[in-house]
Amino acid sequence: MDSSSLSSSPPRWQLVLAFAAVYVIWGSTYLGIRFAIESMPPFFMSGGRFLIAGSLMVVWARWRGAPWPSRIQFRSAAIVGVLLLAGGNGGVTWAEQLVPSGLTSLLVVTVPLWVVLLEWLRPGGRRPLPAVFVGVGLGLVGLALLIGPGQLGVAVDPLGAAVLLCAALIWSTGTLYGNKADLPAAPLMASGLEMFSGAMALLFAALLTGEVARVDLAGVTPRSAIALLYLIVFGSLIGFTCYSWLIRNAPPAQTATYAYMNPIVAVFLGWAVAGEALTLRMLLGAGVTVFAVAIITTFRGRRRRLRRREAVAVQNEGPTPNDEILDSG
Repeated sequence: MDSSSLSSSPPRWQLVLAFAAVYVIWGSTYLGIRFAIESMPPFFMSGGRFLIAGSLMVVWARWRGAPWPSRIQFRSAAIVGVLLLAGGNGGVTWAEQLVPSGLTSLLVVTVPLWVVLLEWLRPGGRRPLPAVFVGVGLGLVGLALLIGPGQLGVAVDPLGAAVLLCAALIWSTGTLYGNKADLPAAPLMASGLEMFSGAMALLFAALLTGEVARVDLAGVTPRSAIALLYLIVFGSLIGFTCYSWLIRNAPPAQTATYAYMNPIVAVFLGWAVAGEALTLRMLLGAGVTVFAVAIITTFRGRRRRLRRREAVAVQNEGPTPNDEILDSG
């Protein structure tokens, strides 16, 4: 999206409300997950959340006239949903049994680091820009501060940390696959099918791990029930709708700021509402990690914009002197 596509920008107050919703709502879902799994098994809770939200999205998309997807589009949406929501979000939900919600958000924010590395290592991948390399290096330093041994922070459960890093890697893989996959053109239809498919995988995992047999609906606490409702309505429906609207109405570099604003909200809420520890080392690691993600997001966005301008120039005028720079950068 370039500046010309934003010539008829929406009112500023709409943009402010949409950004605030994505920042606060998505940042608060980490705490919502923690409260929801207090009395509900993680895979079962997460599967139920996405089953309800995904079904509502598909019904709404069809009511708005979205066409039913082709077999290939349905398959692509199913793969993305299993990777993002079952592998990624499901891993996060399970790990929050062992890791505080604020720290969870800081480990999940490593997704841009994984995306950069996967893009580089895949067949035909492109070498990252030097500034992106700096961001990856800083991200690894921040990660070491968050989970490495030492006396300035709280002990981090190693299994929980490993699951979170694996979940971030799976989410990154799903993100890269989704960028190239043939998905339904209607965003609500695509996301609804992804959520529905992820829900099926999560509920199957709940069955395999014995969670279904352990479900005690009578034992679900009011706080867990309210948290689940919040995750469905605000986290999945409202949060996604606002994000989809921002993709179409705000520059990508601004929209991507949710990646380093969400953990700030999550850490603050975990400390203020749930009494989670907030140490000097955690603050330092959070600052380094968020700064690293900001660098990666900014410079990857600039590179994409440069490629689009050069592609237009090549189409209209033929090769330019910058082609070689783009291929080697």
